Amino acid sequence: MTDRPALSRQRIIDAASRVADDRGLAGVSMRNVGTELGVEAMSLYHHISGKDDLLDGLADWVFTGIELPDLDQPWRPAMVARATSSRSRLASHPWALGLIESRRNPGPALLHHHDTVLGCLRTNSFSVELAAHAFSAIDAYVYGFVLTELNLPMDAGEGADELVAEMSLPTDTYPHLAEMMTEQVLGKSYSYGDEFDFGLSLILDGLEEKLGDG
Repeated sequence: MTDRPALSRQRIIDAASRVADDRGLAGVSMRNVGTELGVEAMSLYHHISGKDDLLDGLADWVFTGIELPDLDQPWRPAMVARATSSRSRLASHPWALGLIESRRNPGPALLHHHDTVLGCLRTNSFSVELAAHAFSAIDAYVYGFVLTELNLPMDAGEGADELVAEMSLPTDTYPHLAEMMTEQVLGKSYSYGDEFDFGLSLILDGLEEKLGDG
């Protein structure tokens, strides 16, 4: 008989992330996490107080996989790296976006994440107010972009050309939309994900301008 590693809060949270990946957030329960670990659900209560605590820990787990800047790193490449890492992390775990926005008890990884990002901006001459604006604007963009990516009406392996062809937009009714589709999408190997860097640059350009005004 193979001995299982001892239960710990971290092992339980890691198992909960696997359950969420397989079944979605609705599938995360003490029973299902216990099954994932090969133990009875009751044994989890020695480390987790209940489902709310489990979800709080799972929300905090999301932030452990997002790249953080060094405090003395130049702010713009630091924000690009963090935004790119955040997008990748959230896209890899589609359940995470709704979860992290709904929890009321931030954990140490989340708090460290926020403090470090603000610290990087502050050491790069951002005022407290501008750092708060920057954090909000960048995260709103990343979260919104990921939400759109996750909900695009395309099947696995289907390209944008197929979707546009299926829509069959009449050019006399929607001339500008049809023009954009023809010029930007059809035959161009278009991927919506390629828009991420352009949109992020617009936000960072605006922040850079504000920082210079200060």
